[in-house]
Amino acid sequence: MALSKQHAYRTKIEWTGNRGSGTSAYKAYDRTWNLAENGKPVLECSNDPLLGGDPAKYNPEDMLLSALSSCHMLWYLHLCADAGITVQSYVDEPVAIGKIDISGRGRFVSACLKPMITLEVGSDIEKAHALHDEIHQYCFIARSVNFPVTYEPQISFA
Repeated sequence: MALSKQHAYRTKIEWTGNRGSGTSAYKAYDRTWNLAENGKPVLECSNDPLLGGDPAKYNPEDMLLSALSSCHMLWYLHLCADAGITVQSYVDEPVAIGKIDISGRGRFVSACLKPMITLEVGSDIEKAHALHDEIHQYCFIARSVNFPVTYEPQISFA
């Protein structure tokens, strides 16, 4: 019988939006922060532009969608390698749909991954498509969200 394993994930969030008077008023501060972890580059972040954030910086919604896409990609590459399918390139431009209810509270209602994948000539394209169906049972991020994640891969040969 296999024992389950727990992992701890750590990061550091540091608010950078204090203009001098802190949160003395709703419009007195910026919704910006740095995401950092020892030994990793600092990522400057902001709130969603719909909520007054800086559109030039990553927001939590961007990061969640990127995490979903990255996790799917990494598992896809792993499963392809195990299946003898050689991936030459992988680019995803995923789209997530958010909904804000009447009270102003928002949430994601769906995400669609749209990977464009190039395989080495001779790879099994049917198996390459089928592997996408297996990823959701492994992807830590996709298994953790409470909205549907679908995918529309486009696969071609190099």
